[in-house]
Order: sequence, then structure tokens, then C-alpha cells
Amino acid sequence: MPEATAQARPGGRSAKVRAAVHRAVEELVAEEPVEALTIPVIAARAGVHATTVYRRWGSVAQLLNDVATSRFSGDVVVPDTGSLSGDLERWMGDVATDLADPDVLALMRATIGSGPDGGCACTADRHAQLGAIIERERARGGEVPSVGTAVDTLLGPLYYRAIFSREPASSEWARGLVATLLTAIRCRVSPGRDTPR
Repeated sequence: MPEATAQARPGGRSAKVRAAVHRAVEELVAEEPVEALTIPVIAARAGVHATTVYRRWGSVAQLLNDVATSRFSGDVVVPDTGSLSGDLERWMGDVATDLADPDVLALMRATIGSGPDGGCACTADRHAQLGAIIERERARGGEVPSVGTAVDTLLGPLYYRAIFSREPASSEWARGLVATLLTAIRCRVSPGRDTPR
């Protein structure tokens, strides 16, 4: 059966090249100024030909986006504590811990600076996780914010502090943002106020 031999091997050469290139990018952004990040430099560190990297990713910006998307997908687990406050507090603590890693910050800064899609590559999975937490609480019958409000209240300040300031975004500080969000929800649905639409 010749068709069987034509199937792609999972975990073959392509997967090894991708892993080596991703590892090279992560190492280089942690060691060098982002301006030094070029495809020939990345290829040399990964032990592959530069043409292989150009053919697969096209540019440093596209490569950084791919590395960031891979790095920030599934790196933080969505908790299920049984309550919105518990889920958000644990999740925000985990995200803050991840953002405190200097290598993570170096990758994020390089990716954000590489082009307009860089920010989305670093945050898309976190938005999806936050949406999953909110939908679970909605299914439990609880009052929930919109995902946009939660992103603005929780991730906006956390990412700003982690990336653009010298103040640490500690887990405790991040959990305090959850209290701000939940207070706003309670005020929105308290007696004497209009029910949210």
C-alpha cells in the first residue's frame, strides 16, 4: 500500500527544527538586545540553515509571534475552585508569577516590539482562559463581567506593570485586582440599581 508510506511522521524533522529554532529564540532574547536578533543568528544558534528559517517563518517578527503563541498557550492552567473569586484569584496569581520571570518578559518585550500582531501573540491564550473562567461562572448562575471588562480590569494593569514599569506585579497585588473587579460587579447588581443588560 504505497499511500501508507506517504503519510507525514509526527514528531519528525519538521518538529525538531521548530523546537530547535524556538529554543534558540528564547535563549537569544534572554541574552542579547533585541536588535541583535536576526534570522542568520537564530539559525546558527539552532543549528539549521538560515534558508530553512526564512522559508518557514519569513521574518523575525513572524518567528517571534510563533514562539510567543506557543510559549503562552497552555502555560497557565485554568483553575476550578468552585467560585469566580477563587478561580480568578488563583489564575491571576499564576499569571503574575509567570510574568515575573525575566526570560518571559524578554520574550514578551521582543514580540510586542516586533510588530502590530506581537501583543496578540502574547495575550490571546490568556484572553481565552479568562473567557473560560467567566463562562463557567455564568453556567453556575453567578453574576459575571464581560470578558472585555475583565481583561481591562485584570490583565491591563497586570501587563502594564510587568512590561512597562519597575514595580513588581506580585501575586498578592494581582489578586487585589480581582477584588476591584468583583466589587464593581456587586455594585452593578446591587438593589436599587438597574440590572445589567
